[in-house]
Amino acid sequence: MTKILNYLWRFWLLLLAFVLTITLGIPVYILSFSKKHYKYAYKFIRLWCFGMFYGMGFRYDLIKLSQEEKDKNKEYVFISNHTSIMDIMLTCIMFPDHPICFVGKMELVKIPIFGTIYKRICVMVDRSSARSRADVYRRCAEKMEEGNSIAIFPEGGVPDDTSIILDEFKDGAFMLSSKHNSPIAVYTFIGLKEMFPFENSKGYPGRVKVYFNGIIEPTASPKDSKAEAYQVIKKTLIEHSI
Repeated sequence: MTKILNYLWRFWLLLLAFVLTITLGIPVYILSFSKKHYKYAYKFIRLWCFGMFYGMGFRYDLIKLSQEEKDKNKEYVFISNHTSIMDIMLTCIMFPDHPICFVGKMELVKIPIFGTIYKRICVMVDRSSARSRADVYRRCAEKMEEGNSIAIFPEGGVPDDTSIILDEFKDGAFMLSSKHNSPIAVYTFIGLKEMFPFENSKGYPGRVKVYFNGIIEPTASPKDSKAEAYQVIKKTLIEHSI
């Protein structure tokens, strides 16, 4: 019975996504043609994320492990661990004052309707292409110069092995921070790995814990920033996981 309910819950996700994408996607698509209007498009993107996240029965609690405050007038590189597609919605919901552009997988462009909008508002990367990976830095820098922040999941994807607490980090977020002289805001998401995994027969609505770990200032050594961020997030996962 539980599996049947989970499949129905996942079907509700598809229905919700279709309705929200049709109703909110049109203004996002139109506004995305003007760089100066992205901040308005972002309001509709956040509404889409609110609808998806809250519509699936999720809520979140923000716990500050650092008292550092983000500057509304600065562009940031936002990073967190990655365990669920709901990580994307949650990230957008949390940052009303920092319009976010995601670095996303090229494969998502193939999704009907959604893909058309997605390629207008995200920096896409083909991870099998060295040229595409290298060009991400330039395109992200352009987005930040336009006043947007960048959200990257440095694991590069969700590990197939669910026993992995935190996969190895890729260099992208830390190279971007160093090259663009932008601070890295570090967060840890706990709960979505169990509440909304990629296995369709599992999951349940609930409250997600979001830990703000602090801000890493840009340095000339992306390797050091990467090591620091990895240790901070892994320590939080070990100490606070449900």
